[in-house]
Amino acid sequence: MTRIALIGARGRMGQAIALALDGSPDCILGPLFDAGDDLSGLSSANADVVVDFSNPAALPAVIDAAVRAGLPLVIGTTGLEPDHHAAIDRAAATIPVLQTGNTSLGVTLLAHLVQEAAARLGTDWDIEIVEMHHRHKVDAPSGTALLLGQVAAAGRGVDLATVADRGRDGVTGARREGAIGFASLRGGSVAGDHNVIFAAEGERIELGHRAESRAIFARGAVKAARWLIGRAPGRYAMPDVLGIS
Repeated sequence: MTRIALIGARGRMGQAIALALDGSPDCILGPLFDAGDDLSGLSSANADVVVDFSNPAALPAVIDAAVRAGLPLVIGTTGLEPDHHAAIDRAAATIPVLQTGNTSLGVTLLAHLVQEAAARLGTDWDIEIVEMHHRHKVDAPSGTALLLGQVAAAGRGVDLATVADRGRDGVTGARREGAIGFASLRGGSVAGDHNVIFAAEGERIELGHRAESRAIFARGAVKAARWLIGRAPGRYAMPDVLGIS
């Protein structure tokens, strides 16, 4: 029986994961924590893997606790900054860490398709990423939108930071060739919609995904957690879970 320690247990995703595990024949909830809680009770005696959906401010403590306990760590928290990623890289030298902006298996496959399309279409095909989430989401663009931008940039062999266009207002001038644009919409109770548009003269390709329930993210997180157990120390991502890296 796989014991999953959950960080951010009272949040929306934490509750969805708890619901997904209810009645599971091979997975149970281990210790439950929220952002800012004392994590000293986390250990290999009460958990087999840690899943974190708390917030960026809590992540350093979560990483330290997982490393101290020698437990695999799945990070689904979004809004991460470069210092968070540096801490993840350091932890990955000791434990297996899977970090992702989206645990949906459908989004994972979408990212694969986006990278393939970007690799085969030239910069005369403009890339725009449009995402919409519920009114309570605090970060923009979403972690998933940034993930899609990163794989699109990787497909073109460029660094997203050098080509991203994350805000347009007023007289901005003509679109830069090779830019990857982002648009973030917020409203209602939308769980997560993402659309990647490849637009050229006279034609357009759209690749998209709609999340109808947080249950899809919960199922993906549980699958990732089970997959990560027993892996060698290193940094992993959702494509590894599907075998499409």
